[in-house]
Amino acid sequence: MKTTPLFVSTALLAAVGFVAVEWRSEIMGQVTGVHGKPAQSGLLALQPTPSAAPAPYSVPDNSQRPIEVAQLSNDLPAQQTAQVRTPQTNTAEQPAATTVPQVDESALRYFATQGDTARLNAEIARLKSLYPNWVPPENPLAVPPVGDPQLENMWKLYSESRYAEVRKAIVDRQQAEAGWQPPANLLEMLDMAEARIKLVNASNLKQYATVIEVAAANSGLLTCSEVDTLWRVAEAFAQTNRDSRARDAYMYVLTNCTQENERLATVQKAAALLPPAMTEELLAQEKTKADGTLEFEPVKNDLARQFVANGGTDAKLTVAPTYVSRLERLAETDGLASDDLLLGWYYIMRENVTDAEKWFRKAHDKENSASASQGLALALLARDKPQEAEEIMYEWRDASDDAHKTYLAATANLLALEPPVPLDAEVLKRIGEETVKAKDPVTAQEFGWYARAFQQPQLAIQWFTTALGWKADDEPSAYGLALTNYELANLPETRRIQQEWAGRSERIAQVGQVQAVNTAPRTVYTQAPSQVSTAQSPVDQQSATAIATRQPRAVAADRATSRQQRGCNLNSRPQNLSSQTALQQGWCLMEANRPAEALKAFESALRSDQSNIRSDAAYGQSLAYLRMGLTDNAAVSAAKGGMDKGKATELQVAILTDRALAAYRNGRYPEALIMLDQRSRFATERTDLMVIRGYSYLNMKRYADAIQIFESVAATGNRDAVLGLANARSARAAASGADY
Repeated sequence: MKTTPLFVSTALLAAVGFVAVEWRSEIMGQVTGVHGKPAQSGLLALQPTPSAAPAPYSVPDNSQRPIEVAQLSNDLPAQQTAQVRTPQTNTAEQPAATTVPQVDESALRYFATQGDTARLNAEIARLKSLYPNWVPPENPLAVPPVGDPQLENMWKLYSESRYAEVRKAIVDRQQAEAGWQPPANLLEMLDMAEARIKLVNASNLKQYATVIEVAAANSGLLTCSEVDTLWRVAEAFAQTNRDSRARDAYMYVLTNCTQENERLATVQKAAALLPPAMTEELLAQEKTKADGTLEFEPVKNDLARQFVANGGTDAKLTVAPTYVSRLERLAETDGLASDDLLLGWYYIMRENVTDAEKWFRKAHDKENSASASQGLALALLARDKPQEAEEIMYEWRDASDDAHKTYLAATANLLALEPPVPLDAEVLKRIGEETVKAKDPVTAQEFGWYARAFQQPQLAIQWFTTALGWKADDEPSAYGLALTNYELANLPETRRIQQEWAGRSERIAQVGQVQAVNTAPRTVYTQAPSQVSTAQSPVDQQSATAIATRQPRAVAADRATSRQQRGCNLNSRPQNLSSQTALQQGWCLMEANRPAEALKAFESALRSDQSNIRSDAAYGQSLAYLRMGLTDNAAVSAAKGGMDKGKATELQVAILTDRALAAYRNGRYPEALIMLDQRSRFATERTDLMVIRGYSYLNMKRYADAIQIFESVAATGNRDAVLGLANARSARAAASGADY
């Protein structure tokens, strides 16, 4: 008997996995990237006089107090932390508050004469952090000149970021003039500038441990005059699974720094890296501006988009209803198809297929794109509307691997409908062509059952045979082939199939022994009868279209009653079984390598009130989808049933591995790297995946990264890595014109 519809639509919801990642870079384009741009001239707007205009917010006057080094030093060895702690001031030993400290202000005068406002402000901020009682001069140009041309040249080199030349000039002068020492503030600023370069380079190379180490050793980099550094330190914490430390770094900026654009960027960066709950803590630091508006209001729409987009890739992620409602209002008022898509994926990941269809349909009506069509098709499949899903997805079937899988799922569900639906010849033709092109055994098998349903046994034999040619262990196709040959009185072929499957399928062995007949009439179609197609293969165009015309008939044997598998109760539909029995049936079908049928049994078991049954059913359903090559469907199933951490991690690793490999095979190298980075959070990266990472870098022309990966793997003797290393070096040489 023909299998009941696959109902793969619910699990196919995870096709959103990588699609949503692609959208986010487009939809969230206004959200600042992780690193952002370095602070521009005047970014902090530090004033050189104590009578400067007050900040627009009520922020304490501690904007230059560095972030507590203790927050960083916990991540360093003890011998290092002893060297990086902020000096503590003993108030009992301090002079009176009116005492004016001796401060070297020569750098102020130089930067003022050069008109370098950014460095002037940064130097004022640095001196204030070192000497709290120091008052900046009202006119930096009035600072007495140094009267030292060589020193002036050193300051000039420093202002041009030529730090190595400054070091050389200092050494040269010390050798020429015994006893000469450079100003202390010049050395301090050199140290700070070089540390900043080291930290930025480490951050760009994703060497997060080095970022934290450099920051801990240079507390002067952790002030409001170095917001970009604070952002990079926060990112380093977030990328090393220390979200609370990252939140503290972002919180420092919002608590102590006053520049509006930096505060906005801080919230945006934090939202991209931190869980929503921590982002909410940061948003609570919002201030009211002088004009009465809230400072974070300009980015809340983008934050709503980002939060909902994240929810569209993670069914377990909790998104505050206020952000979902905000995005729904935006979608209605702005009319952007991209907002409709975000809402569609958000709802479909939560199995709210009614709202998902609503928003996907809006997006599809505004812009008939691949993503809108795929989302709408998934929602329609979940609502048991495969005919419309097939029609919508046909145009976009080749847009991506996931789009093609969605289309084939629609075709399989359409052919598997009970009672069978008569389809136009053109529809059958295109489904047949796509089935042959993809060599999809599932749809081919359903074509076989579909032909049987309309009494075209010869065509059914062709499709079952084709399915077995593509998947030799496809037991349902072998069963259909044996049953159809028996009904045609082709007993030698029936016996041959039974011998081939002896010991592997009890129901195939029982063909011809027990045939329970269902006497209830099937729906009668009134189209004119036609001759059975004599095409020898489904590749023949007639094979896909011969079912288009039907003849009236009644149902012969009920296929369900003859499905027998040792240890499995296949006489009942899974939805009619108890949850425990359905679960056992699912595992039995998996052992028989019949994952498509096992899906339905596991789906039925998921309705159980017992958490352990739901957990095992979700695990089994995910494995069934993985065995069928439907990775994204497996991701959705993994989110069901609350399975234990070990099983969830195992599935997550398998899913991310499959996605990484699929992205690489299709030339989506940035996506492959994203999937590998996510996988590395759950498991150590295998050697073969490291090679994939190296080639991804190479194809993106990131030669230094590729060489670094290949060198580390080649050291183990891996031949692919050795070849990759040679290719990477050759490519870099060709690009730069240098010899390596």
